[in-house]
Amino acid sequence: MSNYKFKVTNIRGKNYVEVNERIKFFRQEEQYKNWGIRTEFPLIDSEQCLCLCTITTPDGTIVAQGHAHEEKSSSNINKTSYVENCETSAVGRALAMLGIGIDTSIASANEVEDAIAKEQDALKRIADNPQVQKLSKALDAPVENIMDKAVAYIKGQQDKQKAFDSIVKKYGSQLTEKQVAGLKKFVR
Repeated sequence: MSNYKFKVTNIRGKNYVEVNERIKFFRQEEQYKNWGIRTEFPLIDSEQCLCLCTITTPDGTIVAQGHAHEEKSSSNINKTSYVENCETSAVGRALAMLGIGIDTSIASANEVEDAIAKEQDALKRIADNPQVQKLSKALDAPVENIMDKAVAYIKGQQDKQKAFDSIVKKYGSQLTEKQVAGLKKFVR
């Protein structure tokens, strides 16, 4: 049994192993000597790619695989490196499927950081959306405080059902099912 100590990255209170750490472990461990890491791209074009990584034993037996998909437009880094990010994620996932670096999660630190960056980009696109800005102004609140304003509005009305119905009718298309369910809790 190896005494290898994986370096981890703490993201939002949870430790994740980086893909480079998984690769270093795989390449230095005697039990994986002469094993292979092979990547291929079943889909690749100017806007997106799909990568399949296959881990094989020296005789060519497939022991683990991992997939990843990236879109060029999904983040700033992907504008120039969506193929590289995709391949790195697929390799990390294949090594995780082999059991390397998964004490807390199959996702690598790189994947989690990419997901957070994508989430932040999506939130910025949402905040920049003219319909959302109009809704925000209508509620006299910044985009991130719409739910707070909706909750305050419902709480301040005697007929909470009517207030809820009004918000859902006006802004339901911009609210997620989870947000609507959260607002419904204030209707008694």
